[in-house]
Amino acid sequence: MKILAVLSVVFIAGQGCAGKEKNENMDMRIQKEIYFAGGCFWGTEHFMKQIRGVTETAVGYANSRVENPSYQEVCTGRTGAAETVRVAYDPSVVSLDLLVDLYLQTIDPTSLNRQGNDIGTQYRTGIYYVDEADRPLVEAKLARLDSMLSAPVEVEARRLENFYAAEDYHQDYLDKNPGGYCHLNPSLFALARKANAPRYERKSDEELRATLTKRQYEVTQRNATEPPFANEYYDNFEEGIYVDVTTGEPLFVSTDKFESGCGWPAFSKPIDGKLIVAVEDNSHGMQRTEVRSKTGDAHLGHVFDDGPTDKGGLRYCINSASLRFVPKERMAEEGYADYLPLLAR
Repeated sequence: MKILAVLSVVFIAGQGCAGKEKNENMDMRIQKEIYFAGGCFWGTEHFMKQIRGVTETAVGYANSRVENPSYQEVCTGRTGAAETVRVAYDPSVVSLDLLVDLYLQTIDPTSLNRQGNDIGTQYRTGIYYVDEADRPLVEAKLARLDSMLSAPVEVEARRLENFYAAEDYHQDYLDKNPGGYCHLNPSLFALARKANAPRYERKSDEELRATLTKRQYEVTQRNATEPPFANEYYDNFEEGIYVDVTTGEPLFVSTDKFESGCGWPAFSKPIDGKLIVAVEDNSHGMQRTEVRSKTGDAHLGHVFDDGPTDKGGLRYCINSASLRFVPKERMAEEGYADYLPLLAR
């Protein structure tokens, strides 16, 4: 469809909430990896698993002089290997910058070959990268930390030479043994979970039924359409932002709203195309493009290509019941101060 070709959104084929099937080519995400040695790998792995955007972890032995060493061999110190955690992550969700900052909070960076009660070269600290482009950030982080401390920083920063997965019983150790030994303070796990927790989250059906009006629920969750010219915002042109009624996430701004004569709120574009998901809608004998909020997965309305040409040519025809309007004078009070500059454009 023409509109789907020009929208900067993630495309999902199907209609409504049920039977949606992701287009794998469009929803492909880049994965990166980094390796952290932070003492006993049981605790370091469990810490990293708490961070949103970390997609996979594995414990093992990095930069070993011996091929595929066993745990017993590593413990002798003769292999030169360090207990290390491989961290695969989605850079669109969590940055390397944040991962390094969080890792540094789990170690004593001035301790050489020791973390907590664990002593030996296998317990040294290090950040091992596989992408040369990551080296400047890692080195800059450690240099800045070194300048702030009275003792020298003993964290290695080098390219990964090799990594051998540890024995199965070491993998996800603290998940399998919740009361098992861990050199990290348990409060650090809560820190990791909150570090980049999403500000806006999809609510459960039970929560939505309890907080939405009947019309809001029917529109956002069952793809209903409210009557034209008999809804809250079709003729509202006050300055402010329009947020997803189910999550509170800002979706549209008043400066992009225009009078279309259709009887529903009309916008030339969302605040960011990444906030919206386009869905091919063939219901009622028509071929249309439904738009949904990406975070809340709430039905918003449809988008058409009959909008103002000087504003891009699109008309996002949105149900008022899918939105909550926050006036300009209340935006800062309600936590939307960062969006105020959008009203001046």
